[in-house]
Amino acid sequence: MNSRSRFALNTGLILLGIFSAAFGLKGFLLSSHFIDGGVTGISMLLSSMSGIPLAILISVINLPFIAVGYKQIGKAFALKSALAIAGLSLCLAFVKFPDVTSDKLLTAIFGGFFIGAGIGLAMRGGAVLDGTEIAALLVSKSTHILKVGDVILILNIFIFAAAALLLGVESALYSMLTYFSASKTVDFLVYGIEEYHGITIVSAHSQNIRRAILHDLSRGVTVYQGRGGLSETEQEILYCVVTRLEIAKVKSIIEEIDASAFVVIHHIADASGGMVKKRILH
Repeated sequence: MNSRSRFALNTGLILLGIFSAAFGLKGFLLSSHFIDGGVTGISMLLSSMSGIPLAILISVINLPFIAVGYKQIGKAFALKSALAIAGLSLCLAFVKFPDVTSDKLLTAIFGGFFIGAGIGLAMRGGAVLDGTEIAALLVSKSTHILKVGDVILILNIFIFAAAALLLGVESALYSMLTYFSASKTVDFLVYGIEEYHGITIVSAHSQNIRRAILHDLSRGVTVYQGRGGLSETEQEILYCVVTRLEIAKVKSIIEEIDASAFVVIHHIADASGGMVKKRILH
């Protein structure tokens, strides 16, 4: 894909993300006084308490995080994100969306879904609509103790605790459901159905397992030379990367050849090259 096509695709993804997130906010959450997590949730909570328009708060509160993104990630990312957040603010301020439903459960689930879809699409286009992960990255680098996920979790605990005090426990609980729906939607859109997993296999029948994986799945297999910690015998260790949908097939292959094989499966954020298909993220 050439640079013009890539630019057009990224722009389209970001625009779709802006309208999806705005629809989730104005079409579902705002009328029910539910909030999302992260910087968006902080903006919604402050807007509810102060009366300041959400469109203004989203831009103002995200601005410091965009500045951090400029230093930590790069100029192109910061510029895209600034334009995307500005577009979301304009969309919230001037575009009218219908109030879809008054059902609280549907509001929480589908409001979160559309917000998550918007954030995920923007991320696929190389931008962010919420500066939470940028803030978490900065804190994790500063402390060297907390991971990015830990910082986001702690931040959201404070946000939803504040929501419980200011908006009521019921609204806070529905807001947590909104956040859960949004985060799962973001994960799906960013990682997709081809979410990758690494599989480590230790077996006396490693050659047969390797050939079966190569033949049945057309996946590459790396062979390490290892030694048993207890037995101290030399043995081969297999490592392969497969999609989430292929895990069951690999486990079936292993069980057919060596039911006693030692198998470890772990999640991989991304993989490219070799015999792994590359996902388009930016």
